[in-house]
Amino acid sequence: MTTKSNIPATVRCAIYTRKSTEEGLEQNFNSLDAQREAALAYIQSQRHEGWKCLPIRYDDGGFTGGNMDRPALKCLLADVEAGKIDSVITYKVDRLSRSLLDFARIIGIFEKHHVSFVSITQQFNSATSMGRLVLNVLLSFAQFEREIISERTRDKIAATRRKGKWSGGFPVLGYDVDKEVLRLVVNPKEAARVRTIFGLYLKHQGLLPVVRELERRGWRTKAWVTRKGRKMGGYAFIKTKLHALLTNPIYAGKLRYKTEVHQGEHAAIVDPVKWQKVQELLRYNRNKCLAERNSSGAILKGLLYCRPCGCAMTPTYASKGGKRYRYYVCSNALKRGWDHCPSQSVPAGGMEEIVMEQISKVSQDSEGLKRILQEAFKQRKMRLADLELEQRGLERELKSLTKSLPTNTSDSDNNPGLESAHENIGHLKRRLTENHEQTQSLRLPGLKIDQAARALATLEKVLGNLPTVEQARFVRSAVQRPITTEVRASWS
Repeated sequence: MTTKSNIPATVRCAIYTRKSTEEGLEQNFNSLDAQREAALAYIQSQRHEGWKCLPIRYDDGGFTGGNMDRPALKCLLADVEAGKIDSVITYKVDRLSRSLLDFARIIGIFEKHHVSFVSITQQFNSATSMGRLVLNVLLSFAQFEREIISERTRDKIAATRRKGKWSGGFPVLGYDVDKEVLRLVVNPKEAARVRTIFGLYLKHQGLLPVVRELERRGWRTKAWVTRKGRKMGGYAFIKTKLHALLTNPIYAGKLRYKTEVHQGEHAAIVDPVKWQKVQELLRYNRNKCLAERNSSGAILKGLLYCRPCGCAMTPTYASKGGKRYRYYVCSNALKRGWDHCPSQSVPAGGMEEIVMEQISKVSQDSEGLKRILQEAFKQRKMRLADLELEQRGLERELKSLTKSLPTNTSDSDNNPGLESAHENIGHLKRRLTENHEQTQSLRLPGLKIDQAARALATLEKVLGNLPTVEQARFVRSAVQRPITTEVRASWS
């Protein structure tokens, strides 16, 4: 008679299958089915141990093993964390992952929830120490294989581009891809638009006027449909997309591979001389723009945002009658045209003056200054507690590492990890010194209200004489995010 104690505990087994490509998945019996059938047979052979297959299928068809962005894997890990699984079964190790780091993360989750991992064709079980050793060795080879495949793919793309052949990627406006021979063929209607766009840039000599004209005409970027039937592209032009089109050597009959440009086997849409003129004009405008920005003296650069759009505002200027007028311009208006933003631009001098006035008022507001100092004291106290906690941890780690050093010098000569241990000790000591210096500075008495008011008043007098970089640094420490609405109201 079988007693209750002799009945093996049920081991809930989940079968995970994966295939990198979608090829063949439409068949009645595909690779995923074959992997699952083999795993089911293995589980059946272990039924005397209480193994039982769960009905849920964890199948990832058309997903790479190089990352963890897979729906079935995410579902599997969620069920592991929920305690619904006791063992995970795969056909091979690389079905679960081809990345050593990702695999370590997955196995860590398994071990945390006491879930074993079994690869049926490689005859090991992660529940044993030998199984874990073989597992890591096999996975190292799996990752090596994946990296070799990636290198071969990159080399093939490089060789293809250097021969002037299309090697895949997103289609571009003006061309279609002949899928049979993988060659770019000219789309006459789109090619005419591309030539017009190049002509418009030479005419207007600026990206923004061309963007506005393209929007007026209703012209969009290249639209296409993926093999999965997903619609892509067809977006309105903005400055970045227009710049990418104008700088693409494909329109001059060439192909780019990294920094190399090679003659392509496809027909050119734009005359190479015209294409080169556009490149020279783009470079000239870019250098001019950089020079203008560097000389703008804008202390609110990177801080100012447009309230209607929520977009950042960038410094620029205009010259009239030999005088320079500085502005902050909404980046949305710069990218898409002035009619897309009600704010458009604000005078830089007026904005900066108002911000500085608000900062100077802090020294005159005793209640506000008191709240600021209280908040500063609170932040200092929290930071000091964090440093003290870190210091205790560093001291424990240093003490433990020091104890592990050999006391016998003859033993230390044969210890290959001794040099590394000394490096770690030196690193810990440096961190303790830095921690001590920060702690001592935070323990110094804080400013009183009258001292802070005098310091701010003194700073206000000399702030205008400081370099623009120093003024900007001070403003960034005092201002979080200025906006434009109130300022525009005061100027109207």
